[in-house]
Amino acid sequence: MSFKQQVVIDCRGHLLGRLSSVIAKELLNGQHVVCVRAEDVVISGSLYRNKLKYAAFKKKTMNSNPRHTGAIKHHRAPAKILWRTVRGMVPHKTARGGAAMDRLKTFEGIPHPFDRKKRMVVPSCLKVLRLRPERRFCRLGD
Repeated sequence: MSFKQQVVIDCRGHLLGRLSSVIAKELLNGQHVVCVRAEDVVISGSLYRNKLKYAAFKKKTMNSNPRHTGAIKHHRAPAKILWRTVRGMVPHKTARGGAAMDRLKTFEGIPHPFDRKKRMVVPSCLKVLRLRPERRFCRLGD
């Protein structure tokens, strides 16, 4: 991607991990990124398998005191899941990584200022190009 003031990415039909890695790299390079339609991001694997994996993730608590369930936030919203996935690929505890995460915005749907802007597609992350047709998949909004 060439450097612009702000890049708006239409997440519909993109694979979650591949898209997150591209977004993380752009953020670390200093690019402002806005992700719209996060509910249409695709995860490979069946819905049942991904539900089991996310249920195991939600079950995790703080090890020093497992009763403090509020210490770890397990977001359910698709935009927050995408944000958390990108955060896992950015050194967010450093000043550089924190500044990179401040340059990211994620939304479900297409809110007002971005509905009139040009939305980008990342071909290296598209499901139709990367996932074989017989493979199972599910959307983040399911």
